[in-house]
Amino acid sequence: MREIPFYLAPVSAGFPSPADDYLDKCLDMNDFLVKKPSATFLVRVKGDSMIEAGISDGDILVVDRSITPQYGFIVIAVVDGEFTVKRFVQIGGRPFLKPENIRLQAIDISRIENFEISGVVVHAIKCFPK
Repeated sequence: MREIPFYLAPVSAGFPSPADDYLDKCLDMNDFLVKKPSATFLVRVKGDSMIEAGISDGDILVVDRSITPQYGFIVIAVVDGEFTVKRFVQIGGRPFLKPENIRLQAIDISRIENFEISGVVVHAIKCFPK
């Protein structure tokens, strides 16, 4: 990934502050987003099953395969040959993949033969529509 200029002065999300042209240094976004490059991949989100977790259609997820999934983590899973992003939870003593969208039902993975967790989502990069 190319280095990107990083300005020392933060941007105001409230009232505008005087401009500060002070450039601190260039940053490599991998330094912030990737702890283990050999175990990391990116994937673009399609759909709205995780909107209540702040993950929207078109966002890019940074996924780490080296992290052991635990209940409560957001994971990338393969269910019957298809990728999905959901929260890994336990309900009634059984593992489920829970969408973060009130309109959708959790998936009881104890009843699925072809299931695998591919990695843990460690960052979501917000991609706004053009």
